[in-house]
Amino acid sequence: MDKNKMNLLYLYHIVFYGVYLWYAYNNPSDSNNYFREISAHTGTWFELWGTDTTFINFLGYPFYKLGFSYEMLMLTFAWFGYLGFFYAYLFFREKIPLKIKVFKRIDLLTLILFFPNMHFWTASLGKGAPIFLGLMMFTYAIANPKGRIYLLILGSLIIFYIRPHVFMFVAVGAVLGYMSGKEKIAFWKKALVYITMIGALVMVQDQILGVMGLQDSENLIEDFQAASSKNAGDLSRAGSGVDMSTYPLPLKLFTFWFRPLFIDAPNILGLITSFENLLYLLLFMKILKRDFIKFILASPALVKMSLVIFLLSSFAMTFVMSNLGIIMRQKSMVMYFLFFVIYYYLAQKKYLKLLKLQRLKKRWNLENEIVIP
Repeated sequence: MDKNKMNLLYLYHIVFYGVYLWYAYNNPSDSNNYFREISAHTGTWFELWGTDTTFINFLGYPFYKLGFSYEMLMLTFAWFGYLGFFYAYLFFREKIPLKIKVFKRIDLLTLILFFPNMHFWTASLGKGAPIFLGLMMFTYAIANPKGRIYLLILGSLIIFYIRPHVFMFVAVGAVLGYMSGKEKIAFWKKALVYITMIGALVMVQDQILGVMGLQDSENLIEDFQAASSKNAGDLSRAGSGVDMSTYPLPLKLFTFWFRPLFIDAPNILGLITSFENLLYLLLFMKILKRDFIKFILASPALVKMSLVIFLLSSFAMTFVMSNLGIIMRQKSMVMYFLFFVIYYYLAQKKYLKLLKLQRLKKRWNLENEIVIP
């Protein structure tokens, strides 16, 4: 592990804690609402146990009772966010030991770890930091579930209690990736994973559907479309709203992944994010190759899992996100799954190229060997 890089990453993340703190002092912020709710709570700690916003209050309440101020609670959640980057680093480095340079001189893993938008939304009191930590915990642990079972359970619980619908995407991605990866796995093991994950989804289906108010629905498809249209309409009326209801699916996905993009930046933060989105777009273009489909079909389980989670999350969110400010925040949860797919694809191409060069070199040495009599 590169300790110097991780120390620098920590200091970089703390800078964004300061930036977000300044932002929260001068603008409406969810972090202020969370702190007010926590400080106003007069019941017991476990009365705050629940999903969605309630769980953030549950996480913050014991720190508040220890005497933590608003700024200290913000710093605590910023630490949760940093731990997410730490687990992301471990996962990337463990599964892809090769270093990849992009844009000629920039180390790809360093670029991924230091994207500013990712740090801004994971450096404050709110859902962003712990959900990112839970996702990266889960991803790191699923690479070795037997040896990291407790970390896998903890990551799964964090994801579920903060965003039940994201847990659904992660569970489906894990099942599909595990069952379709190139690794040779006994059928009974695949069946066990399938039954376990599907069983978990069935058990928590009410909480997942409750996110959209569909727990009592008799026609999920029609009610989901109606709820999505209402949410999108409400969000599109905000200051940075975009009317995505008439967009074709490719344009919806492009908006979620790569906007704002300079001309539609809603503010200074949006302008800064536009530079980052441009880099996302340039990285995405690196997999728009003929051999990418072939690569995916033959890729290991973790690559397929990452792609499924990314696509499912993106597809679902495009139907309910119509505000660029919300989009900037929400996509920070799932972009790392795309980055992992891109990184693995580029690393495999580099590995195959190096392997080919080694074979050519060995062949040349054999053909030009000088035998001294």
